[in-house]
Amino acid sequence: MVSTLPTETQSGRRYLSDLSNAAPSPNQQVFPLTAQVNQADHLEVGGCDVVDLLQKFDSPLYILDEDTLRTACRQYRESFIKYYPGESQVIYASKAWNCLAVCAIVASEGLGIDIVSGGELYTALQAGVDSTHLYLHGNNKSREELEFAADSGCTIVVDNWLELKTLAEISNEQHSSPSTLRPPHSALPIRVMIRLTPGIECHTHDYIRTGSIDSKFGFDPDQLDQVFQFLSQHSELSCVGLHAHIGSQIFELEPHHDLAAVMVQWLLKATHYGLPIAILNIGGGLGICYTESDDPPSIEAWVKTVSEAIAQACDAHQVPYPKLISEPGRSLIGSACVTAYTLGAQKVIPNVRTYWSVDGGMSDNPRPITYQSVYRAVIANRMSTPLTETITIAGKHCESGDVLIKDAKLAAAEPGDALVIPATGAYNYSMSSNYNRIPRPAAVLVNSGEANLILQRETYDDLIRQDRLPERLRQGSDRGLE
Repeated sequence: MVSTLPTETQSGRRYLSDLSNAAPSPNQQVFPLTAQVNQADHLEVGGCDVVDLLQKFDSPLYILDEDTLRTACRQYRESFIKYYPGESQVIYASKAWNCLAVCAIVASEGLGIDIVSGGELYTALQAGVDSTHLYLHGNNKSREELEFAADSGCTIVVDNWLELKTLAEISNEQHSSPSTLRPPHSALPIRVMIRLTPGIECHTHDYIRTGSIDSKFGFDPDQLDQVFQFLSQHSELSCVGLHAHIGSQIFELEPHHDLAAVMVQWLLKATHYGLPIAILNIGGGLGICYTESDDPPSIEAWVKTVSEAIAQACDAHQVPYPKLISEPGRSLIGSACVTAYTLGAQKVIPNVRTYWSVDGGMSDNPRPITYQSVYRAVIANRMSTPLTETITIAGKHCESGDVLIKDAKLAAAEPGDALVIPATGAYNYSMSSNYNRIPRPAAVLVNSGEANLILQRETYDDLIRQDRLPERLRQGSDRGLE
């Protein structure tokens, strides 16, 4: 027999069974949808005992729940079908977590993929994703990345004048010097979208606010006529759409409603230049629950808002409904993953603080030190033990700021306990590092009691694989050992 999963409140605990009987929106859950407490009083995810996973795959460990990820994909896709009267496409913002397995899963659910580098493009292609469902973003794409994208046949979201002019050059070169080595679609006009900053503010961290005028991303709206004029004179570039993104970890719906009106105005302006623009990409940005105090809208509520806003704006201006694209990242995968650690040393400072250290930290989760992000935690091997302790969870890195959670409410702990931090699917592995030469953790995909390795744990050999030691230093090192 299993029990419901406890969560924190001011009084100590509440239960997921108290929630509505409606299908839960993954972004509104702190833990994966399959999380529960098993007979051994252990946390279980995807039918797998977290303690057993640590014994088999070692610690720290990213544990990705396939059911939660697929559920989020389906809720986005089905909600657009329900609320938007025109064609729609959901695109996963893979910067949240880009690896072969994740790309393959979201593609199998009918989603496209938003990529922001040549490396992310390469990974998606190697995962078997159709290049026509790939969209390349980025504010400073290299010429090599632009050529790679053009040759692959993906759509390129143009961020600035340098990219726009470089793409025109690349397209002209492809047509003037055709190569039998190039794929057939490289002879076609390069598909581009234009990214603009809409000037819409929202309440989120400064580092993840991207829609304001003061942003490194996108053309200023005042440049729109010049951009459209350029595109109308360069048939080698096929401008198919417009893009805007207002930020990340957003709990408000009104800014997305405002964005729709702005983007339809841009769409109207494009018609004066005869451009075949039939796509509006509204970005993503829906937030998730990192703790029970977070209160983001559901996936369905977000989709309903943006869909109705675009439709209303189009109706008001008698504009045909464009293909509507959205780019969720965090809200697709954030709540699908937990990170499991092993507790090590304890330090008690009387009347000040108690520290417990784990065998990971800022190298596998840089968000607390970067964004001051707040998480919660559980002792995964004693889930029903009362939460009697207030402790600070510290990482093992040689950095005073390497603290994962301050003042966490936990059960009394012991060295060797399994500590789990939920909601670590977005920007944890993808922003991980080898700080202090610590190897990156492994990641497993769990589903129906089965765990499959999707990222192998790095070794010390991996850390020095790209190192090169000049021969004169090697000889000097050898002499020093004599």
